[in-house]
Formats: sequence, structure tokens, C-alpha cells
Amino acid sequence: VVVPTLNERERLSPCLQGLGRQSYEVREIIIVDSNSSDGTPELVKKTQAKDPRFRLINDDPLPIGWIGRPWALHNGYLYSSPQSEWILGIDADTQPDPGLVVGILRAAVAQNFDLVSLSPQFILRYPGEWWLQPALLMTLVYRFGPTGTNSKTPLQVMANGQCFLCRRNVLTKLEGYTSAKSSFCDDVTLARHAAAQGFKVGFLDGSKVLKVRMYEGALETWNGWGRSLDLKDASNASQLWHDLWFLLCVQGLPLPASLVFLGCLILGSYSLSLALAVGLNLGLVLIRTAMLLAIAPSYDRSQVSPLVWCMFWLSPVADPLAVVRIFWSALTRPTQWRGRSYRKFQL
Repeated sequence: VVVPTLNERERLSPCLQGLGRQSYEVREIIIVDSNSSDGTPELVKKTQAKDPRFRLINDDPLPIGWIGRPWALHNGYLYSSPQSEWILGIDADTQPDPGLVVGILRAAVAQNFDLVSLSPQFILRYPGEWWLQPALLMTLVYRFGPTGTNSKTPLQVMANGQCFLCRRNVLTKLEGYTSAKSSFCDDVTLARHAAAQGFKVGFLDGSKVLKVRMYEGALETWNGWGRSLDLKDASNASQLWHDLWFLLCVQGLPLPASLVFLGCLILGSYSLSLALAVGLNLGLVLIRTAMLLAIAPSYDRSQVSPLVWCMFWLSPVADPLAVVRIFWSALTRPTQWRGRSYRKFQL
């Protein structure tokens, strides 16, 4: 198991506790720290004293052309035991169930996957999150289908780096994370590269064995998750713009268009084309609302009151904002993240 960290002390404990409860299949848990200054290494050392499977290392200075996260994962892969059969990348903000590792291993072996990742169950705490985050998640569902969808081409492959399992010999053939070194969506980039090389890639529902608390509030969600959801670093230009146009048509415009067209009808501007436009856009809004039932199990409602999580049902109202965020992300490139500057980033 490889866990990249950079100033994660406030949210790392549930991850360490969950990994410590994994069974004998886990031989080593490598925490790759990028010189944290908030006490993260000290927290890991306390855990290491109780469980010798935990190992703390520091990655080397970030080379030109590398993003921090894939660099840390690459270092963890290089440091891991050559005798290991699988490498499991886990994010520091996850909360693994004790049966996570054995479950994903069984699924990978049973379905003969070379690489498989899991979607989590999201932990949200504030009304703004419950309103915005499902709209952002829906941008992925519209483009790539629900978890478990069989991809027809490598460019349709989806993955989640929060829980990312790969056969060691496959990762060796892929030269570790080098194919994703400059990607802000390294998980999808690596998975698509593997699929293009002929390896079998899977993306399964892990909501029963993996929870994640990604961001604190709607603003962090907007800035953090929105920066990479366009997946431009894992896509070619034609696919990117096709996806953007598709999202605009099915998620970004239907609600405001419905309101405008209904207003025209109310004001007496009736025509057959206007009536058809109202029907089409209202139909898309109804479909979007019904899709909430499909993604509802992906959210942990046990930690908040109904008054908070009821905002989930209003998330279609945030769809235009979510699509705007995807367009913004597609047209820009992050210049800094987690305290690291990429202003002079070179590909």
C-alpha cells in the first residue's frame, strides 16, 4: 500500500487506522511524505511504533515535468518490495473499511483485472457541499456512465486514484507513473495508458468499503475537485470539446432554458417549436433529477441531519455552475496546488 501525504495531519488518522485493520494480505504500508510541516510525519511514526507494516519515507525533490502526487506514488512504487504482487495507491483523506484490501483483491483476481480502482462513498458535512458536489459528480456520470460501465475505448476508461490497485508487473511494464507524471488527473491518465497497452482495467463500486472526506466546504470543493474534473490531461482535444459540448447541452442549459421558455409561454408567446423546446428541456431536467436516486448510495447521510443532506435533492439547481467550472478548468491550468507552484511548469 502506498499513501502520498503533504500536510495531512488533520485528516490522516482515519486512513491510518483503517489501513492498520487490514488483514495479512497487506505486507507493507508506505507513507510517502513530501516534507510536511504540520506534524504528519510524527503522526505516522506513532502508528509505525504500533504496526511494523507502516514505513515512512520522504520523496526526493520534485523534478521538472512532474506533478507532486504522481511523483510521490512513483517513489512509493520504487521503494516497495520487489516480492509484492500488487501495488495499492490510497489517498490520505480516505477511510478504508477493514475488508477493503481483501475485497478489491478478490474482485481483481475474479475478473482478471490488471488494474482496478474503486469509487468511494462521500462524506459531506455542510449544506453548500451537499448542493454543489453531486452536480460536479454528475459531470462524470454523464460523460462516462455509472461505476462498472464497460469502456469501449481507452479514452472512455475511468479510474479513481483514491483507491487504485495495479499488478506490480504491469506497473513495471508501464514504467511506474511516468506516463502520468505531468497530469493533474494522474489516475485516469495512467489507467487509460494501461488500457491502450492492452491491459484490462476496471472501475468498480467501493461505497461499502471506502469512504472519503475530500474537502471542507463548498468553496474547497469548487477549487479543489473542480480543477481536474475536465480530465483534459487524460484526453485529446476532440474528446475534451465533445464532452464539454455534451455537458452544456444535457446538464448546463436545460434548467435555465426551461425557465426562459416557460416564461415565454406564460407571457403568451406560443409556437410549436417553443412548446417542443419546453418539453425537451423539462424532460432533461426530470431525467437529471431521477439520476439522484442512482447516486444517492454514494453519499454517507449518517453524519448530518436531514436538514443538511436535503440539499442533495436541490443539486440539479447547481448544474449550470458545475458545467461552468468544468469549462473553466478545461481552459486553464493550475499554477499552484497544496503549496507547490507550477507557474514554471514544463511538459
